Amino acid sequence: MRMADPLNAIERQALNDALDDEYKSHATYRQVIADHGPIRPFINIVEAEARHIRALLDLFAAYGIAAPADRWTGATPRFASVRDACVSAVQGEIDNVALYDKLLASTRRPDILAVYHALRAASLDRHLPAFQRCAQRRL
Repeated sequence: MRMADPLNAIERQALNDALDDEYKSHATYRQVIADHGPIRPFINIVEAEARHIRALLDLFAAYGIAAPADRWTGATPRFASVRDACVSAVQGEIDNVALYDKLLASTRRPDILAVYHALRAASLDRHLPAFQRCAQRRL
């Protein structure tokens, strides 16, 4: 496999920021499941977050750079109720979309942009509406 042209410092930082945010979401949603059981939408979206992590790790590998460690497992917030978790997840997904809006300006590389666009779309079009519905339910 041919190594891609090296990333510049801005591109490396953007990938680190993206991966850190995906680690945070994944760990937070896993904690909600541990605390409240296998509830939707968390059981579905935690798997999506794992796929997002793998997509980003593939980019780290393609560019031959070391990925940062997951600093979130065991260090995420805990929620007294599922509704509280859903309300927090709504804001988390809004923040995730805003992050990708920023990261899209960090590179012109088509492979990286494709991943950023896909992950942004997943947050905006699927995760955010699912958590909004969850937050509106009476639990």
